[in-house]
Amino acid sequence: MKKLIFTLVVAGLILSALPVFSAAQKEIPLGSEENPIIWSFVPSGEMERVSSGAQAVADMLHEKTGYYFDTNVATEYAGVIEAMGSNPPEAHMASMATFAYVLAAEKGVADVALVSVRYGTPTYNGQLIARADSGINGPEDLAGKTFARPDPLSTSGWIIPMLTMRAAGVDPQTDLKGIVDAGSHDGVVAAVFNGDVDAGATYVDARTRVEGDFPTVMDEVVVIGVTTDIPNDGVQFIPDFDPEMKAAIVKALLEIAASEEGKEALSTAYQWNALEEHDDTFYDPFRQVLQAAGLSIEELNN
Repeated sequence: MKKLIFTLVVAGLILSALPVFSAAQKEIPLGSEENPIIWSFVPSGEMERVSSGAQAVADMLHEKTGYYFDTNVATEYAGVIEAMGSNPPEAHMASMATFAYVLAAEKGVADVALVSVRYGTPTYNGQLIARADSGINGPEDLAGKTFARPDPLSTSGWIIPMLTMRAAGVDPQTDLKGIVDAGSHDGVVAAVFNGDVDAGATYVDARTRVEGDFPTVMDEVVVIGVTTDIPNDGVQFIPDFDPEMKAAIVKALLEIAASEEGKEALSTAYQWNALEEHDDTFYDPFRQVLQAAGLSIEELNN
């Protein structure tokens, strides 16, 4: 009788454990409808426009690869880096600007696969802007002024302009009257146009993105300085992303970027005209600019 009871207890324990083993064996694959690939975008222009373009590209990707994607537009650059570095990842793909990507790569949470092309080149420039009636004619005039930036990790909107100001003898941390985070490049232009701040920095030429709201912006907001060449933003993956899936997505994105429908969606999101394959070494010249200025990635992130 005791032997029978023992046998029944053991059998019961085995049966109760089966669902656990079964669940472990039946892990939901990434890219399925139940476990979509999360693609995070950083704020560049109007959130709704970026979101609309991003979702359109994701829908085309699903048609070409069969994988399911969930897109989102983060409120800040740092949030995307944290999402890619979390365990488990809260983002599997990202479209980060230069400095944010370099920082993410330094942290070991992102690998670049594609770099965007605008106006025929995979590099771009930042610009310093001010109202035409402000009396500000160059970065040397910014001491004692208020300044708008898209985000503390924006390459064209803060990192390189900050170095430009320092080269002109203005220490952004001590000489500026105040620094405002506008949340996007469009937001910086609007802040300068409306007189909320004295000056700001964006990519060239973010003013054109808000002409619909501010028809006179090209006359009333002027460029007071242009930065050195900066590598464009692009598409990055977490380091342990499945290589076969990554190759399929990259191939599909290149095909999408070559189609009229795809170009329209990419342009809506980020003004991307095309995509090129590049590895991490593409960003080495930018790293060298930082080193030449005597600054490290960690210092700029603080």
